[in-house]
Amino acid sequence: MDTHTRTRTETPAVGHDLRHHGDAEVRDDGAALVDLAVNVRADTPPVWLREHVAATLGSLAAYPDGRAARAAVAARHGLPVERVLLTAGAAEAFVLLARALEVRRPVVVHPQFTEPEAALRGAGHRVGRVLLRETDGFRLDAATVPEDADLVVIGNPTNPTSVLHRADTITRLARPGRTLVVDEAFMDAVPGEREALAGRTDVPGLVVLRSLTKTWGLAGLRIGYVLAAPRTVAELERAQPLWPVSTPALAAAEACVAPRALAEAAHAAHRVAADRARLVTGLEEFAAAGLRVAGPAEAPFVLVRLPHADAVRHRLRDLGYAVRRGDTFPGLGAEWLRLAVRDRATTDGFLRALERAVAAPA
Repeated sequence: MDTHTRTRTETPAVGHDLRHHGDAEVRDDGAALVDLAVNVRADTPPVWLREHVAATLGSLAAYPDGRAARAAVAARHGLPVERVLLTAGAAEAFVLLARALEVRRPVVVHPQFTEPEAALRGAGHRVGRVLLRETDGFRLDAATVPEDADLVVIGNPTNPTSVLHRADTITRLARPGRTLVVDEAFMDAVPGEREALAGRTDVPGLVVLRSLTKTWGLAGLRIGYVLAAPRTVAELERAQPLWPVSTPALAAAEACVAPRALAEAAHAAHRVAADRARLVTGLEEFAAAGLRVAGPAEAPFVLVRLPHADAVRHRLRDLGYAVRRGDTFPGLGAEWLRLAVRDRATTDGFLRALERAVAAPA
């Protein structure tokens, strides 16, 4: 059996709930839980950013003008403005890609954020899957992607596995006639943004997506951007409605790529790395109970496998903690959970709760 057959399947008519996301764990009756289900950095947005956004409220009668924010994003990555498109979060970008580009054979590399496949399916595409395996550390092997795929989507670092793929491995997927979409929504949480492709112009067909909602706590504001060749940006822009990004979101975008914000984000990335190390060390104490941490983890969340994970998740809810179920991600099953990285005190409290949840009778 060749590698493609082992790792690639067609999207089933029914299967994983591609529209389920971590926020479902903390809606309604979960609002009072300690949130380890959503991958937005805790204690954000910072006061200075809230005040900056609030200062725009007096100008809401005017239509949004995205030129300054677009120029700021372009300057942040050393690109001309023609290579930048501002979007209402990365989720809008996935919809634009699915609807605006001429695609015959799209492939999504899983496990990963499920919105790209959901958007492609919603646009009527038949989507191929490359399923990365736990035995390989969920790491990309470029040879597993079919040669005739004309659109390939991969996350880096990948949600939910927390794997950071090498940039040179990803760029091996590029070739003439193919659009290579790299979701870098969590790249600014990686110290030094190692393996980033944002700003590269030498990779044919490269489209990089960035989100400002994770590190800055702006999920409710919806702001992200696309970096791509001018022709691709123009095609996507034609598919957007007029004024797709609000004035407050544009102000946030401009502020979050300013030198002060980049320095703050870099500091936060190192703090997240230290907090993640503490979480992983604590989780490794549960090895005797069958818990395994996927890794090495490089993002602000970790993926764990453990027996009776769904029952453990419900017990954790009873103990006051929300975690993300893993069975909605293609390539994973009911034995997987995703845990957001939090501060030391929150992590220590969670580990105590996990000990009780794991010890309870099945």
